[in-house]
Amino acid sequence: MRKHHDHHPPSGRTNLASCIVATIFLIFVIIVVLIVFFTVFKPQDPKIAVSAVQLPSFSVANGTVNFTFSQYVSVRNPNKASFSHYDSSLQLLYSGSQIGFMFIPAGKIDSGQTQYMAATFSVQSFPLAAPVTAIGAGPTYSEGMNGYRIGPTLEIESKMDMAGRVRVLHFFTHHVEATLSCRVAIAVSDGSVLAVGGNRDGNREKSSPTKGVAETAVGGGDEREEGKRWV
Repeated sequence: MRKHHDHHPPSGRTNLASCIVATIFLIFVIIVVLIVFFTVFKPQDPKIAVSAVQLPSFSVANGTVNFTFSQYVSVRNPNKASFSHYDSSLQLLYSGSQIGFMFIPAGKIDSGQTQYMAATFSVQSFPLAAPVTAIGAGPTYSEGMNGYRIGPTLEIESKMDMAGRVRVLHFFTHHVEATLSCRVAIAVSDGSVLAVGGNRDGNREKSSPTKGVAETAVGGGDEREEGKRWV
């Protein structure tokens, strides 16, 4: 006589154990992904450095200054993914007032790569904040970021803001940005650049003489708009 074997469905305990194992495994995978993300693929802000600053043309007449400003910078992408930048700009200040401004064209910097850029634009005439005296004397400095240095020098400030996004693992998108403020001391007698000092994200860097450093231009292509150029 044939025996019949009854097949019983898995008990509730078995289902519960399977769910617990699956949940633990899922949590473990999430933890591993987060550890890898925050150690290897953690988004970082771009690193901006000024390579050179020069004034191709410079003139002083009747207490007003007129010049052409050129700044060469390098932007390094330290991330493991490409950096797409947009909404970026370069601003030129004198005594706290804006004397020049231009937008930086959107672009893309590959992972771990450095892109060299150059900006050139003409600055409209503006009055000096103090009368020029002792042109033949040596440069004199006082404390502060902005303002005209009484004597043979004046100081301007360039502020570069670069913003964009980094897409990690083709899934996570993170907003990154960096700001570089650069103080430039200029000799009123001939328009030569005497010194450049920069602050990156509020961290002050020591000023250093840069006379003649702008002789080497870096960059590639050329984009012109109303007398302004980004390379």
